Amino acid sequence: MTRDRVRPLGALGRRLLVAFVLVALTSVTVLTVAALVGTSRGLDADTASQRQASADAAARVAAAAYATAGGWAGANLAPAVEVAAAGGAGLTVLDATGNVVRSSPAAHAGSGNGPGNGTGNGPGRGSMSADVVVDGVPVGAVRLSFGAPPSATGQAIAWTWILVSAAAALLIAFVAAAFTSRWLTAPIVRLSAVARAFARGDRSARPASDDLAAETELGDLARAFDAAADDVSRSERVRRRLSADIAHELRTPLTALQAGLEELREGLVPPTPEYLAPLHDQAVRLGRIVDDLAVLSSAEAAALSLRRERLDLSALVAEAVAIARPTLASRGVAVSMTGPPSVQVIGDVDRLHQAVGNVLSNAGRYCRPGDAVHVTVGTTASHALVTVADDGPGIPAGDLPHVFERLWRGAGADGAGSGIGLTVVRELVEAHGGSIGVASDGSSGTTFTIGLPREPGPHQHDADVDVER
Repeated sequence: MTRDRVRPLGALGRRLLVAFVLVALTSVTVLTVAALVGTSRGLDADTASQRQASADAAARVAAAAYATAGGWAGANLAPAVEVAAAGGAGLTVLDATGNVVRSSPAAHAGSGNGPGNGTGNGPGRGSMSADVVVDGVPVGAVRLSFGAPPSATGQAIAWTWILVSAAAALLIAFVAAAFTSRWLTAPIVRLSAVARAFARGDRSARPASDDLAAETELGDLARAFDAAADDVSRSERVRRRLSADIAHELRTPLTALQAGLEELREGLVPPTPEYLAPLHDQAVRLGRIVDDLAVLSSAEAAALSLRRERLDLSALVAEAVAIARPTLASRGVAVSMTGPPSVQVIGDVDRLHQAVGNVLSNAGRYCRPGDAVHVTVGTTASHALVTVADDGPGIPAGDLPHVFERLWRGAGADGAGSGIGLTVVRELVEAHGGSIGVASDGSSGTTFTIGLPREPGPHQHDADVDVER
C-alpha cells in the first residue's frame, strides 16, 4: 500500500487528473461568476430600493411642509433635507414647473448627469426622484443625489469571500482529483505489473485478492486475467505432460526396434521371419501412434475446417453402428440402437461419424465377451443427443476426470489403443458447439453422452419412437 501511494500516476492517471481538474475548474468558475454577478445585482437592487425609499420619505415630508405653508413659499423644508441626509444624499426640491425651490449643498456634490434611475458619473453614484403630492395633486418633486453607495464595502467583502472560497474549492478539487485518479488507476497499475511478470515467465503471478474481490469493472478485468492465466498455466502443464507421454509411448517400440536391429547388424541372430515379425509389429505400433497424433492435431483444428451441412444424425449413427458391429461381434460384444427415425442437425458428416465410431471402438476395447453396447439417439428442446451405454466393468470414480485427456488409458485397456481416441471425440464435438460427458458407477457399465446443437428439419419427427436397427 505504501508503494501504491508513492507510485507515479502514469499516463492514464495524469489524464484522469487533468480531466477531473478541468471539470472542477469549469464548475468553480461558473459558480464564482454566478455568485459574483448575483451578489452585485442583489446589492445594487437593495441599494436602489433603499434610495427610492429615502426619496419617497423626503417627498412625503416635503408634501407635509407644502400643505402646512399653503405653498412652496415659506415651506419649512429642513426636515426633508434631514431625511435626505440620513439616506446619504443631497436634496433638491422642484416646483410643478421644474424650478428649484430648495437645494442642499450635498445635492450639488453628489449629482450626476445620468437620468434619475440611479446612474451618475462615478461608480455607485446617481439620483432618485419622487413626486410631491398634496391632496392627490402633484405640486412638485424631490430629487435625491447620492454619492458612493453604502453597499460598496459589503460588495467588496462579498467578492473577497467568494474568490477565497473559489480558490479553496479548486485546491480541494485538485487534491480530490489526485486521490481519485490514483485510486482508479492503482488496480490497473498492479494488474499491469502482474501481466508483465506473467509474460516474463512467472506463472505464479496473479492479481491481488482485493482486486479479484472488487465488484467493479476493474474487478471483472482482474478475474478475467486470473482465469486466462490459469488456462495458460494449465495448457502449459498439459503440453509438458503430453510431451512426456508421447516420449514414453514412443520409447518402448523404439527401444525394441533398436535392440533388434543392433542384434541383426552384429549378426547375433539370423533375420528369420519369426525374429522380424515382432520388429514389424513395433514399427506398426509406432506408425499407429504417429497417425493418432496426426488425427488429434486435425481434430483440434476441426473448427477451422468443418464442412457443415444439414444431415440426419439418426442415419449417421446407424451407419457407424453397422460399421462397428463386426469388430464388436468378434470380441463377443453385442450392439443395438434405438431412436427416432430422423434427427436433423448441422455438422460435418465425416467428423461426426469419426466421433461416434471412436466412442464405439472405446466401448469394444473395454467390454468383456458377453457384454452389450446400446446406442440411443434422442432429442431435447435445443439439442440432439447420442448416448452410448455399455454394461462392461465401468470406470473407477478417480479415473473419470481423466477419460478425455491425451494418451490416457484405463487400467482395463487391452494395450492396443494409444489413449487419443476419446480426446479426438471431445475436440470434434466441441468444434461443433456441442459437449460430451461420461458417467459410470465403477462396476456396472459406462455411459457416454454426446450433445449437439439441434437444427430441426421440415420433416423431422420430434417423438422419440424406438426403432430397432
